[in-house]
Amino acid sequence: MKSNELLLDAFGRIHETVADTLEGVDDDVLVRRPAGTGNSIAWLIWHLGRVEDAQVAAAAGLEQVWTSQGFVDRFDLPLRERDTGYGHSSAQVDSVKAPAALLLEYYDAVHQQTADFLRSLGDEDLDRVVDTRWDPHVTLGVRLVSTIADCLQHVGQAAYAKGLKH
Repeated sequence: MKSNELLLDAFGRIHETVADTLEGVDDDVLVRRPAGTGNSIAWLIWHLGRVEDAQVAAAAGLEQVWTSQGFVDRFDLPLRERDTGYGHSSAQVDSVKAPAALLLEYYDAVHQQTADFLRSLGDEDLDRVVDTRWDPHVTLGVRLVSTIADCLQHVGQAAYAKGLKH
């Protein structure tokens, strides 16, 4: 198995779990916050999509799907255009409301851009430095693995929240 095939499999698992989590979820469940203060399913799915979109687009030298495909306007959230959800207040978490179909459509588009990029990679590409703000500098391989880790955590949290009975 080549490195990019392994990465495609990992990102594919996120994609499958996002779709499974959103299946059959109504708007009330999407915005329900576990224990009243936890992150809602809508926020978690939106956030993981924004994280993957921002991180992969920057590393690939691409425009974010969020803006290039008009999702920022379609979601019409009271947030900054490039907001990914990092450090959100409770009120900002509450402000992320979207139907399951739109959340899935956005993540489908993000996943497609990610998969297209990953298919173009060779093993040597993973050593390319994509962020010099850290010591050691962050390579493409490390950035992709950290994005996978973050997105898997959030989709797991969303799946867990779906299963909670309130």
